[in-house]
Amino acid sequence: MFDSTETDTGNITADYGQEDFLVVENLVKAFPKPDGGRTVILDGINLTIGAEEYISVIGHSGCGKSTMLRIIAGLDKPTAGQITLEGKEIRKPGAERMMVFQNYALLPWLTVKENIRLAVDEVYKKATRAEKVDSINEHLAMVNLTEAADKYPDEISGGMKQRVGIARALITRPKMLLMDEPFGALDALTKRKLQAQVLEIWENHRQAAMMITHDVDEAIYMSDRIILMTNGPEAQIGEILKVPFPHPRDRQKILKSQEYYDLRNQALEFLEQYQ
Repeated sequence: MFDSTETDTGNITADYGQEDFLVVENLVKAFPKPDGGRTVILDGINLTIGAEEYISVIGHSGCGKSTMLRIIAGLDKPTAGQITLEGKEIRKPGAERMMVFQNYALLPWLTVKENIRLAVDEVYKKATRAEKVDSINEHLAMVNLTEAADKYPDEISGGMKQRVGIARALITRPKMLLMDEPFGALDALTKRKLQAQVLEIWENHRQAAMMITHDVDEAIYMSDRIILMTNGPEAQIGEILKVPFPHPRDRQKILKSQEYYDLRNQALEFLEQYQ
């Protein structure tokens, strides 16, 4: 594996393993209106995420959940408040935070392994060619894409494309994985398989993870906590649910649990208030 000192992740590492790994403080995001006023999308968001915690954010369309994810990724800027990772304010994108998009974001003229190599070349500039090849092969195997390594995006399925995006995000060993509805465009069967695969990878390579989803069942199956957002504009965190199931997760065992149905009903009842 690569020398982690090559990534620009800062020096603060020792004491941020618990709840204060990522801290969102009084986050406000607003957009100007033609009349000189402004539309507030996010209004006073406060949240902490642990270094090995999997968080899901659920809310109706327009509540600003993807906007919050983009701000954490450094792709957008807050209007007020701040977000810190290991005590360092997030001001721009960084290799310690990698994002998986719903629409795959693959370059069609590059093969599967070439799309993954993009991240390696950007982050590990000093790595040897052999180190890069070994790591790419390792991550292709991790997401079961070894046989598709030389195929182009238009030659593979949607589920396979999403696995390419996940491998590309994971190969840099980020401290935080950000996912914007990563399974939203997949059919039900592919979705379940990929959920299980991503969760297994995360359980074997722990890191902070934040996932935007509309799927309550998906959030319960994969997450440690579920963040429920009120409607926008001026959306806020309305409720935070703790998921009681230990890792590794067993979907069938969870589905037979009364705790699962209680948690599911609690989440759905909250969301129904804002329909």
